[in-house]
Amino acid sequence: MTYSVKAVADMAGVSIRALHHYDQIGLLKPASVSPSGYRQYTDADLERLQQVLFFRELGFGLKEIGKIVDSPAFDRKEALTMHRRLLVEKQRRIESLIRAVDQSIDAMEGKETMDRESMFGAFDESEIEAYREEARQRWGDTDAYRESTRRAARYGKADWTAIQSESDEINRALAGLMDQDPASRDVQEWVGKWHRLINDRFYTCPPEMFRGLGDLYVEDARFTAFYDKYKPGLAAFLRSAMHAYADGVAKQ
Repeated sequence: MTYSVKAVADMAGVSIRALHHYDQIGLLKPASVSPSGYRQYTDADLERLQQVLFFRELGFGLKEIGKIVDSPAFDRKEALTMHRRLLVEKQRRIESLIRAVDQSIDAMEGKETMDRESMFGAFDESEIEAYREEARQRWGDTDAYRESTRRAARYGKADWTAIQSESDEINRALAGLMDQDPASRDVQEWVGKWHRLINDRFYTCPPEMFRGLGDLYVEDARFTAFYDKYKPGLAAFLRSAMHAYADGVAKQ
């Protein structure tokens, strides 16, 4: 079965002009062109278009998307798993926005008071940005990425809530220990919990990889912003603590 460019545009919610552009740059070429010059798309073309739109949602540019979906290592199921994680986080954010609106209405009607944190907290996109950057950093043919997506595919809402709760507990604890030496016993105990969480919940993380993850928290502004919201300077403190932990484990 084939579809006209208008039918595809209507189904996908994109403009005909956009589809023409995708064709011109080689991102999504129709399976065939009729003798009259009309583009004809197949189901396989629709699947590719879906990936293009998903990756656009993750913030990738069109050139980047083309390289990803054309790579021999590209796995559609793994990609969909990552997309699902982003959508679940977006759903959580929308629900938070709805609650903020309801609370604002109640506050206006005198039913309850609303503090400033509640008023603006729902607009925080740091967790969504963290997922986007995670996809960007890990995308490709790596064992860690494949392992992470396999595990994530099995998790339900309760699992993600537990993971988020445990991560939050670790980050808050470490933020409260920033006056100590990053290599101190108390700090290293909590960093060890973070290392075990990654290994247990996401992927096998050897010491050198864990050390590199600490570097990423400082080198990438999005990760720095995510951790520093707990306490300014936490990202840099984490890097030092994770370096100390990785060096200690490597010597064992």
